[in-house]
Amino acid sequence: MTHPKNYLIDMDGVLVRGRTIIPGADAFIQRLIDREAQFLVLTNNPRYTPADLAHRLGTMGLQVPTERIFSSAMATARFLQSQKPEGTAFVLGESGLTSAIHGIGYVITDLDPDYVILGEGSFDLEQLTKAIRLVAGGAHFLATNPDPSGPGEGGTVPACGAMAAFIEKASGVSPYFVGKPNPLMMRTALNFIDVHSEDTIMVGDTMATDIKGGVEAGLQTILVLTGVTRPEDVGRFPFQPTYILDSVADIVV
Repeated sequence: MTHPKNYLIDMDGVLVRGRTIIPGADAFIQRLIDREAQFLVLTNNPRYTPADLAHRLGTMGLQVPTERIFSSAMATARFLQSQKPEGTAFVLGESGLTSAIHGIGYVITDLDPDYVILGEGSFDLEQLTKAIRLVAGGAHFLATNPDPSGPGEGGTVPACGAMAAFIEKASGVSPYFVGKPNPLMMRTALNFIDVHSEDTIMVGDTMATDIKGGVEAGLQTILVLTGVTRPEDVGRFPFQPTYILDSVADIVV
């Protein structure tokens, strides 16, 4: 019997849309579990812990085990652990990010930190000013993800990429983005479940993040059309997905 293919799966636009499951997503996840395939649900959103996200998905009717969720916050923590174990950081973010940073033994402080780490959240000018001064003063600048905006109550809200640009403009220092499309996010996820790129497929709905990151990490890729990408958009990109499917319901595991 051949071993099942491994899967890295984007969440928004692939498994869920807002607070609604994309039709067939629950059956797709169950097929993976039944066949004992290795998989991770990947999200650039660093706000929530895996347990929080698993609960949120469960309330929608999508049962994803906590250990099968991997966020940009987790990737950021693992990057820090490889670069400077037991360091210090000033963190702008919510529980998903702060718990991941604490989890690797980092001290969160605004007193001469090694890093300024930016995630998602509502930050006031005082917090952003402190981040700017610390970065200008020599702290390394990390950001969990480059997404400039995202959906919020009442419409679009600025996301990590927009806040990072604000800090960059004022400090003169560019951030290092850990999340997709950085192939580091994919590689870290592969290491998390101990699988190889040659045997793994990235499933996503966004050419510029999911598919680009997958291609650069050496993965096969599946573009699903349940999110932001329209079929006529695909040909404009110099990199192409391995497969294009209507939705995850069409993936034969």
